[in-house]
Amino acid sequence: MIWLADDCLLFELANGESVPFSAEMISIELIGDTGGRLDPEVVSHASASVFHYFKHELHRDKVSVGEFTLALERVLRGLGFRVHSAGEGIEENNQKVHGDLRLIAHESGDAGELVFYPRLRDAFRGQLARSPRIVRFHGLRGCVKQLTRSRRWSTRCESLREQIVEYLRGCLSAESSQAGCSLVVE
Repeated sequence: MIWLADDCLLFELANGESVPFSAEMISIELIGDTGGRLDPEVVSHASASVFHYFKHELHRDKVSVGEFTLALERVLRGLGFRVHSAGEGIEENNQKVHGDLRLIAHESGDAGELVFYPRLRDAFRGQLARSPRIVRFHGLRGCVKQLTRSRRWSTRCESLREQIVEYLRGCLSAESSQAGCSLVVE
């Protein structure tokens, strides 16, 4: 077994292959993809921040290219840039899209649930706009613990988990045009 360097993350590609990148290496890759439309220094700092978020705040060793791209896109939009990714978490046949609940909870900041639910609905609608057959949200447990500011799972956590799942079910049923779409929350 080969150990992953402390300053690297495994990036899952669409074909299932995983490639290790450091923050600097992924910045170089992303700067090459911008075609000169964005300041390379801004892209470098933004991608290093997103890399730090996944590696040190979420304690993850593996991240999909789509998750990373979506997070970077949100950071760049927050800085006032207009960016469009190729599509976060979309398979080539446009059948499944993914959303990270922990990222949405983190973006909600100190406002917690007050900001979380509107952002969750926006993320849900954004995914439905791509007309997938399956909408998948992951990171529910981490999201709940972050919103409740809990280190250990409690009855309050359990209650909030049920509320979030029920809210997403309500969002799906409210979108009548997506009758053939399934929801997976994990």
